[in-house]
Amino acid sequence: MATIDEIDLTDLDVFADRMPHDWFDLLRREAPVWRHPANEEEPDGFWVVSSYEHISEAHKAGTLFSHQTGPGRDGAGGVALNDIAAGRGPGLQMVMTDPPQHTRYRKLVNTGFTPRMIRRMEEVMELRTTIILDRICESGSADFVVDVAAELPLMAIADIIGVPDEDRHKLLEWSNRTIGGSDPEYQDEGTGDDHGATYEAAMIEMAMYAHELTDRKRAEPADDLWTVLTTATVTLDDGTVTELTDLERDLFFTLLLVAGNETTRNAVSLGIMGFMDHPDQWERVTGGAGMDEAAVDEVLRYTSPVNYFRRTATEDTELGGQLIRAGDKVTLWYASGNRDEAVYEDPHRLDLTRTENHHLAFGGGGAHFCLGASLARLELKVIFEALAARMPDIVATGPADRLRMSLVNGIKHLPVEFSPSEPVLTA
Repeated sequence: MATIDEIDLTDLDVFADRMPHDWFDLLRREAPVWRHPANEEEPDGFWVVSSYEHISEAHKAGTLFSHQTGPGRDGAGGVALNDIAAGRGPGLQMVMTDPPQHTRYRKLVNTGFTPRMIRRMEEVMELRTTIILDRICESGSADFVVDVAAELPLMAIADIIGVPDEDRHKLLEWSNRTIGGSDPEYQDEGTGDDHGATYEAAMIEMAMYAHELTDRKRAEPADDLWTVLTTATVTLDDGTVTELTDLERDLFFTLLLVAGNETTRNAVSLGIMGFMDHPDQWERVTGGAGMDEAAVDEVLRYTSPVNYFRRTATEDTELGGQLIRAGDKVTLWYASGNRDEAVYEDPHRLDLTRTENHHLAFGGGGAHFCLGASLARLELKVIFEALAARMPDIVATGPADRLRMSLVNGIKHLPVEFSPSEPVLTA
């Protein structure tokens, strides 16, 4: 049994080995709001919030726990544990803004994620999924992450944005380098262990591409989100008419690409692993029950592809009986809250019949509830139902290769086998 003194959430090698649910079980029992000791990675230490109750409380507190910055940080901050410098994201990229700036931003970009847009994409995603599975069905084996899980989210985001087919390979590479810069597999050559250099280079390349894409859409408008965002305006409550700046638009591209691709990819990968660990639940899907809303939400709860988001306290406050000082880093561990015994019976079990499942996979509610939640739910439904119909006997033939990263619960590779079959589509 681990002790609290042994917990080190800055040790990325731990996350490359496993998701440390045992640590979070211990923290929820003994210290649901815990001050992580300072170390070489985080000289000031930080707060770890692990219970469903206190994560929800922090979300409801609004700007008391800022997505952007806090006192003593000179504008630096963001939602990852390591500070992002002022002018590089905090206050500019939507996920790193607070109301009213976030409200303005959200109103501008909501256009691409309406229920009408999601419904319109369903047939396209079903076709895309058929194409994905056709590519591997005859071989009887695949790298599930690379060949299946990464493909549909990437195609969906590219379709929404309006990225040409010939450029789509760049999106996956940028996403891997942005999230996986601390993993040797994705680090830029010559950067060594400097994952920050890999992240910075990928962000710059994405911003430059977004700028070029804006120019292209202005010259040749199309029926896609990026065309809309080149001219979108919104009238705020005070009557002010506003639009995105070029920098905000460029940073939104990076957010859409990384958040839209990385999270769903890992939900699919971890989801199929969860089904393999719970074959009775996979039999429900393959037996005709499919993936209804409750089943999709249970996969999201169980997988929790975003481990945590960080906040910064904007004033002295109390959470869970602990005094948090203005400027302190506060990490909200959704993967822990989603397995809180106080909320979920047998929380480490995947149970598609679970009801009243108000999981935290899209955040704890409030202004920052995930913009792409409906899209992610649709992608999970489509891909698992297609797998159940075409590859019901899918099994892993080796261990998963995990991402060396704490922000997301990432899987890089998963070898699988299934009975070979004929492609559905013919040339």
